[in-house]
This record gives sequence, C-alpha cells and structure tokens, in this order.
Amino acid sequence: MAVSDLDEYPWDSVAPYAARAAEHPGGIVDLSIGSPIDATPAVVADALRAATDAHAYPQTVGTRGLREAIVDWYARRRGVPGLGIDEVLPTVGSKELVALLPLLLGLGEGDVVVHPRAAYPTYAVGAKLVGAVPVAADDPAQWPEGAKLVWINSPGNPDGRVLGVDELRTAVARAREIGAVLASDECYAELGWEGPWASEPVPSVLDPRVVGEDRTGILSVYSLSKQSNLAGYRAAFLAGDRALVARLLTARKHLGLMLPAPVQAAMTVALGDDAHVAAQRECYRERRRVLKPALEAAGFRIDHSEGGLYLWATEGRDAWTTMGALAERGILAGPGVFYGDGFPEHVRFSLTATDERIAEAAVRLSGAEAW
Repeated sequence: MAVSDLDEYPWDSVAPYAARAAEHPGGIVDLSIGSPIDATPAVVADALRAATDAHAYPQTVGTRGLREAIVDWYARRRGVPGLGIDEVLPTVGSKELVALLPLLLGLGEGDVVVHPRAAYPTYAVGAKLVGAVPVAADDPAQWPEGAKLVWINSPGNPDGRVLGVDELRTAVARAREIGAVLASDECYAELGWEGPWASEPVPSVLDPRVVGEDRTGILSVYSLSKQSNLAGYRAAFLAGDRALVARLLTARKHLGLMLPAPVQAAMTVALGDDAHVAAQRECYRERRRVLKPALEAAGFRIDHSEGGLYLWATEGRDAWTTMGALAERGILAGPGVFYGDGFPEHVRFSLTATDERIAEAAVRLSGAEAW
C-alpha cells in the first residue's frame, strides 16, 4: 500500500456539521478535536526563545539534558525508576511515531498489528501503510498468535478507559507469549478522573509492578501536547526496551527524524516543572465537572471516561443523527465511527474549549426543546 492509497481524511466529513453549528447565534462550541486552547506555560516558551540560536543540526537521539529529564520524569511522575538515557528517545510528536512504528520495526505485507477496539485511527493507518493487517481487539486472549505489534492506550482515546496494573501485566504476558512488541500509548496519563485514578497515578506499562526489571519488547509512548499545551511544538518521546530504542534510533537517523533544538530545550524545562501540569489538570477537571452532568441531564450515557481528555457518550441513536442534533444547538463533537466499526452510536466530546464555551455548551444542552 502507498500513501496515495490511504482513505480520505475522516474529519473532512464533519465539515457540514461544523458549518451548521457555526450558524448558531451564540457561535459554535467546538468540542470535536482535542487541540489544546490554553496558553503554553511561560517557563517553557521562555526556554524555547532562549534556544533560538540553533545553527547546527540537532541530535536525533536528543541532548543529554533532555534524555536525563525524560528519565527523571519517568521516575518522578510515572513510578518508573532505573531507566538509562539509552532507553529513551525524543520523537517529532506522538502521531508521527504511531504512524511510522510498523515501518521502523520492519513490519510488512501480511504482518498483524493489534490495536484497541475504540481507537485513534492512526494505529490502523500505520499498519496499512506497510501492508500489515490491523486487528481490533481489547482482550489479550483474542490477540492472534504471530502478531508483530500490539498497541494499547491508557487512558484511551476516545473512550477514556484506564488499564490498571493487573490488566497491564496481563497485556505484557500475552504480548510476550505471541512474540509481539507491546507499545503503550500513555499520552493522557496525567489526566485521571474517576475510580482509583482520582487519587492515584495512572500506571505505566514500564511500572515495575507490571514488568519487574525486564523491559524486553515493551515501549511506552508519551506526548507533552496535552499536559503542557505543546501540541504546536510536536514534543513527544518513547521509553523502554534498550535494544528496540537503539533500533529505532538508527532508523530515525537515516530518515532525518530529529526534533528541532529549541523544542528539545523547551521539553527539558517542561519535563522538570510539575506546577504547570497541575494547573492544567485543574482546568480540565473543572471543565469536565461542568460538561459531564450536562450531557447526562440531556440523556447521554457516559461510557468509561475514567481518564483522558474526552467524554465518550451515547444517547442510543445513530451518531450522525446525534451530530446533527448537536449542530442545531451550535455544538460540534466527534462521531464514534471514526474510532472503530463497533461504535455507530457514540460521539466524543473534548474538554479542549474555554471555560466560557464549556459553560455555554452546558446551557445549550439543558435547553427545553426535545432531542
């Protein structure tokens, strides 16, 4: 399969609903794509500006300071001590890595790539790009023998499902049983809301309670887009199996996949500053506190959504019908069909809107007119 053979970009089909929502007298409330709207922290922006004399090529492997910051962050924030700087690697955003990982691992025609049933579409796109077969399965017992790569995502996009230590341990054991690389997309890990995740950290696949001291075949993927409002910086990284990291580094050197030097400097500062992350988390907590009960009062059922940046909701009818009803109220969401064939009645609501727009959505959802 070639790049030219990929399907049309799915979000193009939402354009008519966006246009209808924009006609609302109070303007559109866009809860569709999870693109941060809050300011980049000043401490991070200052670091970027201070590093703009970037006349030399940056290192694909990242500066030593950045790699040490990633290692320290895993120990401090994710409960993963003991990583070496040769077990971490910066990437040009996490979407790039998700799309290219099958290629970088040498997968090809007929190989199997497993991903969650409710899933970010790029997992399947990356598989198709190299002629591999994407398989949607949540239960590790259903992961096929011989699969080469398994993606898990916790907290999940779009469904906000969080995998606990026992579930992660089961995933690791099954991936090793079938000989697959297990890649854990953990980009929303700072955003746990309900159940145990309201008071304790969302666990990483690299947590010693999950893998012990053996990180063979395991990768953790993270992005600063959400926790630090750095989506425009394309600032992400991976960690895990030393041999896999070395293999990926070699491929990325050949392809020129290097993070700009000013971004590396900004990441180093961002990873060392927990205060701005805590403040951003509280912003999202408050927006969720307003939006979730408004959706439930309007007749939506919220499924999973224990963590992450979204509310995964259904009112029990076709998602496009729901999209139309929302657009009439000036609200734009994301249809569940974008995230898997098994979710024709779900829609995804993002928390990435201003406090004022979230409050306005709540008012519109509580309107007297029937759905």
